Amino acid sequence: MKTRFNTYDIVCVVTELQKLIGMRVNNIYDIDNKTYLIRFQRNEEKQVLLLESGNRIHTTNFEWPKNVAPCGFSMKLRKHLKNKRVENISQLGTDRIVNLQFGTGEAAYHVILELYDRGNMILTDHEMVILYVLRPHTEGDKVKFAVREKYPQDRAREIYNLNKEEVLAILQNGKIGDQVKKVLVSSLEYGPSLIEHVLVKRGILNSAKIGKNFDITQDIDKVVDAVSEAYRIFQNAQKEASKGYITQKKEERPSSNISGETETFYSNQEFHPMLFEQHSSGPYVQFDTFCLAVDEFFSKLESQKLELKAVQQEREALKKLENVKKDHHQRLRALEEIQEVDKQKAELITRNQELVDKAILSVQMLLANQLSWEDINELVKEAAANGDPIASSINKLKLEVNHISLFLTDPYAEPTDSEASDQENENKIPSMEVDVDLALTAFANARRYYDQKRTAAKKQQKTIESQTKALKSAERKTKQTLKEVQTITNINKARKVYWFEKFYWFISSENYLIIAGRDQQQNELIVKRYMKSNDIYVHADIHGASSVVIKNTTGLDVPPKTLNEAGTMAICYSVAWDAKVVTNAYWVWGEQVSKTAPTGEYLTTGSFMIRGKKNFLPPAHLILGLSFLFRLEDSCIEKHTGERKVLIQESTTKEPENESGADEDVEVDILDESDEDGSKTDKNSESKESTSENTPEKEPEKTEIRSEENNEDIKKNDNDSSSDSEEDSKFPDTHIKIQHFGGTKQLITQPVIKEEEENDDQNESVIYLGDNKPVIVKPSSKKPKSRSVSESSYKDKSKHGNNENGNNTKQQTKRGQKSKLKKIKEKYRDQDEEERKLRMEILQSSGNHKETKKNKKGKDYHNKDVKKEPRQPRVPQVKDLNEMDDEEITVQASVDMIDALTGIPLEDDELLFAVPVIAPYNTLSSYKFKVKLTPGTAKRGKAAKTAVSMFLKDRSITAREKDLLKAVKDEQMARNLPGKVKLSAPKLQMLRK
Repeated sequence: MKTRFNTYDIVCVVTELQKLIGMRVNNIYDIDNKTYLIRFQRNEEKQVLLLESGNRIHTTNFEWPKNVAPCGFSMKLRKHLKNKRVENISQLGTDRIVNLQFGTGEAAYHVILELYDRGNMILTDHEMVILYVLRPHTEGDKVKFAVREKYPQDRAREIYNLNKEEVLAILQNGKIGDQVKKVLVSSLEYGPSLIEHVLVKRGILNSAKIGKNFDITQDIDKVVDAVSEAYRIFQNAQKEASKGYITQKKEERPSSNISGETETFYSNQEFHPMLFEQHSSGPYVQFDTFCLAVDEFFSKLESQKLELKAVQQEREALKKLENVKKDHHQRLRALEEIQEVDKQKAELITRNQELVDKAILSVQMLLANQLSWEDINELVKEAAANGDPIASSINKLKLEVNHISLFLTDPYAEPTDSEASDQENENKIPSMEVDVDLALTAFANARRYYDQKRTAAKKQQKTIESQTKALKSAERKTKQTLKEVQTITNINKARKVYWFEKFYWFISSENYLIIAGRDQQQNELIVKRYMKSNDIYVHADIHGASSVVIKNTTGLDVPPKTLNEAGTMAICYSVAWDAKVVTNAYWVWGEQVSKTAPTGEYLTTGSFMIRGKKNFLPPAHLILGLSFLFRLEDSCIEKHTGERKVLIQESTTKEPENESGADEDVEVDILDESDEDGSKTDKNSESKESTSENTPEKEPEKTEIRSEENNEDIKKNDNDSSSDSEEDSKFPDTHIKIQHFGGTKQLITQPVIKEEEENDDQNESVIYLGDNKPVIVKPSSKKPKSRSVSESSYKDKSKHGNNENGNNTKQQTKRGQKSKLKKIKEKYRDQDEEERKLRMEILQSSGNHKETKKNKKGKDYHNKDVKKEPRQPRVPQVKDLNEMDDEEITVQASVDMIDALTGIPLEDDELLFAVPVIAPYNTLSSYKFKVKLTPGTAKRGKAAKTAVSMFLKDRSITAREKDLLKAVKDEQMARNLPGKVKLSAPKLQMLRK
């Protein structure tokens, strides 16, 4: 199969590409490390030029999958060529080198594409000084292809028409037995296809060899004419654009019904700018231009490879079925032959019964005389030499098995002439060698052979009976194989590789895409290319951990559950997995991550500087899960809307009801700090303001909600705190619980022990880690230590939970906390149930803006302006599609596509393909297929295969889901596992057994 351009192809494509002259470069992309796209535009006309180092150059209409993050060469090309006009496209002599000039004068730049050997692509300035080279190397001792070296232009060769003497010299340099075409191709620049074309037109076959079926002296004129025609074709190709042709090959595909019928289709073989003589008799497709033909050929190359691979697998499956049939046929034939031979041996023994008995008796007498086997053998040979008929019939002694071999003939057979009938020849028993047992008589030996014949006949009958079942089973397996091959082929054709699959990735419980780098280079790429200022950067508090980014495309606050899941991912993809060490992770906004150190030096690859406060997350368990996401058909996406919606926001606005009537605790931490004067502010308002200021992901409008009674209570508390400032300055943070007893709630307070930080002037930040359960985190350069919280709490014996009744149970307090708890109880004794509920709603809101509410008595609580100006919310800047870069549009579209992936497929869903995913286990709680992964000793590949085997044996799995799981390659499942693992799943041991 042809996959790269020859010299004639380059001449034709350069002529066709002259239409690009005058167009400006709009943008440049890369498909892989050696294939690049240049998009041109002129008024409303647009063209895309594809350049593949070493292989091809042509315009394309196919939508190639571009890399979202451009490589260094693409960035260099964009820097120098963007908005430049194409001034010249030419070929260097007749070499396979294309020179594209952009701009004029000193602002000119050249892109040189080499289409020979390993290929190369070079960017130079107007003086041909290399600015960037795709493959730096050295040719010979002097020519260097490196930056700041000058590109050599004097290597190009020119083509000209050869005379008879020059052609004769070329042929005479060839050896006897060499092909004429091969000798000419090595010396001329026309390419093998064009050389073969002109030779065939003059009657010189492709198989013509010098000195055998080709005479140089007689056929030299034909070769000279052929070479001259090739030169004329070259000249015409430089003046006029050529048409395009794709030669094809007829392929036979086995039918899926195993009826022996075959289906035919055509596979593309070669692309050419003209229809050559050697291809005119075969199937081909014609195109208006050569570029269209090349574009069609390469755009269908991958799908054709999948199709041919499927055909090969189908052929192998049918070959196995044919081998099964052939094996059964051979077995039956062998059994028939055994029966026939045993029958003939028995009849020969019967017809030579006297001779056989005498031979047996003679050998038995010799053995009875205790002669050695060698002596017996010598006696038999001497008797046979003397003409003894009995000894002459003994062919061989097999005394080790107590047998002798007799050569028997039919004594009743009459000699027939050449005109005897075929029926007489068939009934005639041939002479043959027959083994006879010395322990049996002639009759008994004959009966033994008849018994063997009957046994073989029975075995044949059983084989015939089982043959039907075996063949049906083999056909059923073959049909299933053919169906699976076709299904997997269709799945692989529909399979779309998402841009984030080259990283570690998963989709959080609240539909946020989370990606992490596999190595330092990918960490650098994620932060520099994919992370925006509104995104969240998560990193484990351990050296060498992966950089995790939460793609926050909405610009709103990232829920705490997603933060925890990203923290788990950061810890698991670090050395903590192999070491089995639990550590912390922290998160910051994307705008806090920088590549510049405080000293001004640039950090190494994969290293970043975090500026500002780090928001530490609680330690996470080393527990991941393996599952599958299924790509839905577009019509089925709507049924899965809201599968991964943000649940935490609902709980902050509406208080959950306790339907079961059981006790429900909601824990909130309140800051209790003293100012420089020793006076204490109200705890509720202070906590509210601290939350708003120090929680960067939420910047709502700051409000203060108070009632008249609340104001009086606060004034009273302020007076009390000013009189006892010395005692209050030592007062710790308080821990407040809301306990639900039936339909009422009660406020319970308790102290929270916190560590002293080195920098007291830094603000604390409230990080929400679960369903309305905040913890207080102070920024520190050191690793934060876990804070111990007293587990003691007040429990009310009253049915309504009223504190005024004084029916609280005794609290299990630690030493030295009685006086503090007494003061807390005294401070909140005047609060009624409505006031407590209002204060708790304020605390639970985490600074969120609350609309005007009415209490049960009908009193309005109005918002009062806070003196401090609120910070602006983080809203992403929405760009016009024309202003957005193509990479940004691609990333946004790919992130939006995660809504089409579901882990909970329905029975009536139309599924296209399956994508394996490794995520924190609690993220996969609702997925249909999942298995828990913890640090262990099992290798990644074996663990992935075991997991898939378990999924395939699930009773609830559908046939379509089975096909999709089978189509996933093993390396795709295992590549995202963090290391050696241990699988945990129900009935896993039973599966292994």
